[in-house]
Amino acid sequence: MNQSFIINQLAEERESYFNAVAPPIIQTSNFAYPTVDEFKFAIENEKEEHIYTRGNNPTVDMLCKKMAALEGAEDCLMVGSGAAAISNAVISQINAGEHIISVRNPYTWANHLMTKILTRFNVETTFVDGTNIENFIKACRPNTKLIYLESPNSWTFELQDLKGIAEFAKSKGIITIIDNSYCTALCQKPLEFGIDLVVYSATKYYNGHSDVVAGAICGSREKISQIFHNEFMTLGNILSPQNAWLMLRSLRTLSIRLKQSSETTLKVIDFLKNSDKIEQLWYPFSNDNPQIELAQRQMKMPMGMFTVSFKEKRVDKIKKFCESLQNFLIAVSWGGHESLIMPKCAFVSADDPQVSMLRFYIGLEEASTLIDDLEKNLAIL
Repeated sequence: MNQSFIINQLAEERESYFNAVAPPIIQTSNFAYPTVDEFKFAIENEKEEHIYTRGNNPTVDMLCKKMAALEGAEDCLMVGSGAAAISNAVISQINAGEHIISVRNPYTWANHLMTKILTRFNVETTFVDGTNIENFIKACRPNTKLIYLESPNSWTFELQDLKGIAEFAKSKGIITIIDNSYCTALCQKPLEFGIDLVVYSATKYYNGHSDVVAGAICGSREKISQIFHNEFMTLGNILSPQNAWLMLRSLRTLSIRLKQSSETTLKVIDFLKNSDKIEQLWYPFSNDNPQIELAQRQMKMPMGMFTVSFKEKRVDKIKKFCESLQNFLIAVSWGGHESLIMPKCAFVSADDPQVSMLRFYIGLEEASTLIDDLEKNLAIL
């Protein structure tokens, strides 16, 4: 099943909705049945049938089928945010008193889940440098039940050896979960390396228009069904039909958006590397990245996010630079059509060593437009 077919044809039964090219929004909370027996059958098979949109909805289901197929997964659940995807997936695989090994500095709300929420239930998490598989092996305990990965990480983009970690985890009966938001399935397919569950902030590249918040969980039919009948149905982190429909729209252009962003990013990085204002640059496909061979082995394209640190450490200068840029918005997230910056000085004190770090996301603007903007304003620093 090729990528184009998945995006444009899979699960789209156009003859059932007037041969419309775009799928409909089934904007309903409830579904009726003509007989008690049919109603009973639907209740007993809620994962596959439609009863109540909190569980299943035709528009959302169409998106789930496409997302699973792109991932090479048996099944997928769409939820209301990336944080919901992480929480549902992690909670589904852990019990009170068990142990998690996580990469250090994961996404903020993954960290919050492990350090603030799960600790209430005597679940302890050990955070390790994920660049060396030995750190996972050394951190393993008899009660370790889950390894949580994020490759690349979302600020300094360290990678993990997915195949090696998956093989170790399986030898110990440990479940693996990865946040693959930086890559999408078009760039990296963790299930092919043996990872058990893949989670996404689908808000980002998959939606790509900065108008939907969504999350996804992909994996085996068994594990997704387990999550559906427990955490998903209980916590109610659903994706609305309207947002699912917007994401179906977005998938049509996913591959060309990723290609454009990746190509422009490489041009912008080439420009910045020649600037005497830059102290360091972090990017998986940078030639001086010590993990570049692993990046090239696991990832199929460069993608559109990187971080720099400036030689200038005065916060007022960094703020002025950020506020002077005309084609970069100051905002969180990434993956949309617009280029973004996220300054570390908004999160740390003025004397923090990371104060001059600035994370860039490159959108769909022309490279020359972005480079001209940077060139003009780097003189501030």
